[in-house]
Amino acid sequence: MRRARDIRRFLDEDVGRGDVTSDRVVPPDARARGRIVAKQDAVVAGLAEAAEVFGALGVRFDPAARDGGRVTAGAAVAAVEGNARAILKGERVALNIIQRMSGIATMTRRVVEAGRSVNPRLVVAATRKTTPGFRAYEKRAVEVGGGDAHRHGLDDMVLVKDNHIRVAGGLEAAMDALFHRAASGGGRPLAHKVEVEVSSLEDALSACRLGAEIVMLDNMPLEDLETTSRSVKGAFPAVVVEVSGNITAENVGRVAAFADVVSVGALTHSAPACDFHLKVEPIR
Repeated sequence: MRRARDIRRFLDEDVGRGDVTSDRVVPPDARARGRIVAKQDAVVAGLAEAAEVFGALGVRFDPAARDGGRVTAGAAVAAVEGNARAILKGERVALNIIQRMSGIATMTRRVVEAGRSVNPRLVVAATRKTTPGFRAYEKRAVEVGGGDAHRHGLDDMVLVKDNHIRVAGGLEAAMDALFHRAASGGGRPLAHKVEVEVSSLEDALSACRLGAEIVMLDNMPLEDLETTSRSVKGAFPAVVVEVSGNITAENVGRVAAFADVVSVGALTHSAPACDFHLKVEPIR
């Protein structure tokens, strides 16, 4: 299983050739117990992964919260018990995962709640702006927070972006190449949805005429966003309008009034980690 392999890799990265401190200070047969405690209000994520970290080390892990649940500062989210050296080996890896994933889930929940207070059907999506090697967990944290993972990778959907358009020689050339190659290779390339990134009303309408099922309005001024979105929906009601660029919990409500989807890179590239700690006591 991929997660088990990843957890082993994370542990190997941290432990290296051995925990030279614990192996000298802590007796090999010493046992301990401890609690993982939130140091701030948060939406918890990463408990399943932390359980696997400690499980790989033979440590008992008992969750006291659930992924996606809210906790307040001072609340215990899990208890651990087992060999003291093993607990100390897993401590930092488990906390890093919980802290990072909870930070993403917490930010996502804020954006989702702010957007859906205006548009209950709004989809808040992540992007590919993730940490190499940790994408699956960052995307899962977005989902735990109530958001949508969007693309996990380049093989998930067709997304024609500004660089594709420039290299292809323009929007029409890019779309023609897309569908021509699909047809010559056995038909329309979907299985995959076709999304096109645009920055003007003219390009948005052109993309729809050329076969886009989703248009991403990227980094447009707010007044242009609304005009473009409503024009697209008026002419092509089935097309999904996605808005991207500098979306925050503070401004998402203004966009939610006319967007189907907002994609927010900050969910994974800028969410601050939530602080948790593990305090361990010996079992006499």
